[in-house]
Amino acid sequence: MGRLAVALIVSTWVIPVSILVNRIVPDPYMDEIFHVPQAQEYCRGNFMKWDPMITTPPGLYCFSLVHVASLYPWMYVLRWSSSFADSCSTTHLRSLNGVLAVLSSILIYDVMVQLKPQLDRRKATFSAVALALYPLHWFFTFLYYTDVASLTLFLAMYLACLKKNYWFSALLGALSVFIRQTNIIWMLFVACTAAIDVTQSQQKDKITLENFDMASSSIDDQTAEGNAAAVPGLRNRKTKNSHSNSHSSARRKSSVSKDPGLVDEIRIILFRAWRMKQQMFILFAPFLFVLAAFVVYVRWNGSIVLGAKAAHSVSLHFSQLLYLGLTSALASAPFHFTPGRAAFLMSKLFKGRPASIILMFFALAAGFISVHFFSIAHPYLLADNRHYPFYLWRKVINANRTMKYLLIPLYIFSWASIFDILGKTQKKIWLLAYFFACAATLLLQQICVDKVLSDA
Repeated sequence: MGRLAVALIVSTWVIPVSILVNRIVPDPYMDEIFHVPQAQEYCRGNFMKWDPMITTPPGLYCFSLVHVASLYPWMYVLRWSSSFADSCSTTHLRSLNGVLAVLSSILIYDVMVQLKPQLDRRKATFSAVALALYPLHWFFTFLYYTDVASLTLFLAMYLACLKKNYWFSALLGALSVFIRQTNIIWMLFVACTAAIDVTQSQQKDKITLENFDMASSSIDDQTAEGNAAAVPGLRNRKTKNSHSNSHSSARRKSSVSKDPGLVDEIRIILFRAWRMKQQMFILFAPFLFVLAAFVVYVRWNGSIVLGAKAAHSVSLHFSQLLYLGLTSALASAPFHFTPGRAAFLMSKLFKGRPASIILMFFALAAGFISVHFFSIAHPYLLADNRHYPFYLWRKVINANRTMKYLLIPLYIFSWASIFDILGKTQKKIWLLAYFFACAATLLLQQICVDKVLSDA
C-alpha cells in the first residue's frame, strides 16, 4: 500500500467517469464556455487574445499546452488529430484535470505521511482515497476548471514546505497564484505554518538541552551523596544543594509541560522569530518576493480579478464563512454529526465555563449578525440552476423567513467540531492562522458557488 495503490484506486473511477461525462456532455459546460475557447486560442498560438469574462490568470491554459503536447504525438500516430490545434478538444483539455486528480491524491498521501510518520501506510492509503472523494473536488475533476490544478499546486507547495524546502515551496506558490489569485492567501498560510515549525524546533532543541542538564545534575547529585557518605561533614551542604537543584528542575519541568494559551503562543513565537530574524528572513524571503509581485499586479490591474470586475467587486459576505464550516463538516459527517460527538462538545463547553459559555454566546451573536446583515444573493447565484448552491439557497436557506436563523447553531457546531478535531494535533496559533486564511479567501467575495467554497 502506498502511492501506487492510491493512484490505481483513484484511477478506477476517474477514467470511467471521465469517459461517461464526455459522452453525455461533449460540449463546454457552465464556465467551460470561457475556459475551453481561451485554451484553444493558446493552442493556435494566439497568446495576446483574451476573453474579458475570464477572472483568473492564464496558468491553466499554459499547463494545458504542456499536457496536450505530451498527448499529441500519440494522437497524430493514431490519426486522432491532424494538427496540434485540433488536439485541444474539450475532451483532451478535461483530461488534464483527471491526471491532476490522481496526482493530487498521491500528494495527499505524502502530506499525511509527512505530518504523521508513524501513521500506518494502509490507513494513510485509504484516508487519501477518501479525501479524493471530497464532493467539491470530485465535481470539478471531470470539467475544465481551475480548481483541481489549483489544489494540486497547493498540496505540492505544502509538501515542499513540510520538507523544509522553502524556496521550492515559494516557487510552487507562485505557480499556484498563476492558476488562481486567492492562492496568495494559502501561500501565506503555508509560510506561517512553516514559521511556527521553525520557532518550535528551536524550542525543542532548548528543551532537549534542558533535559540533558537535568540528567547531568541528577548524576552529580548522586555522586555528591556518595561522597557525602564518605565525608560526613559534607552531607548537610550537599543535601541543601540537591534540594535547590530539585526545585529548579521541577520549575523547568512545569514550564515545559504547561500548555500555553493562544496569547502566550503568539507572544512566544513572535519573540523567538524576532531573535531569529536574520535566519527567518533568509528562509522565507522567497515568499515575500511572491507577495511583493502580487501586490504590484493588483496595483497595476486595479483589482484582484482579471475580467468581469463589476460582477466580482469586493463586498463583505460574512455568511460565506458559516457556509464553509457546515459544508466541510457535512463532507465528513460521521466524524461530526453523531449523538456522542454532540454530547462530548456540550460537556467540554460546560467544563470550561464561564469562558466557554461567553465564547459560545459571542459566536452565536456573530453568526446572527453575519446572517442578518451580511448574506448576499448574487445575481449569478439566483440565475444559474446548474450549481448546487442555487438549490440550497432556494430550498434550504431561504425555505422560509426563519430557516436561515435556525441554521446558525448548526454553523457554530460545525466550526466547533472542526476546531476540536484539528486542535488535537495543531497548536492554537495554527488554528487561528487557518481560520484567518479561510476568512480572507471568502469574506470579500459576493458570489456563493461551489467553486468559491473549494478555494477554502
